[in-house]
Amino acid sequence: MSLHNRCFAFEADFVDDLRCLPMAVRRKLDLAGVKLPLSHWHALTADERAELLAWPDHPGAIDELRLWLQRRTAGLADGPARGIDPAAGLDWQQRETVPERLRTACAQLGALVEPRQWQSLDELQRFALVKLSHPGHEHRNLPRALKEFGL
Repeated sequence: MSLHNRCFAFEADFVDDLRCLPMAVRRKLDLAGVKLPLSHWHALTADERAELLAWPDHPGAIDELRLWLQRRTAGLADGPARGIDPAAGLDWQQRETVPERLRTACAQLGALVEPRQWQSLDELQRFALVKLSHPGHEHRNLPRALKEFGL
């Protein structure tokens, strides 16, 4: 199953009109090393947002994505999209160990993700769980994601 353009059921309330960034787009932005605020996302046309969702995620395409976003956001009122370190070796990219922040967030919900379950997830699912378990995040979608992923 493709990772680059897949949307999850827990994202259903905003995927139809792409008013928020789907996890698949957020993952590509992290891989490209681009911080794209919601104001930039809203400044894009509906077709451009759909194009970003459909954008492939192989290394060459990720490089093209970074360049396209730099050019496209250069003239926006909020200024160009900011560069960040491209994702490399992050916890969601590692299959071996369930990240501590996910274990902590799950414990607060009375849930547990076993290492074998974590290892069975694809990279986009792991990315989503890590993003949904950030400290200070309301964790509203974390239980929905856990259920959707069979955890």
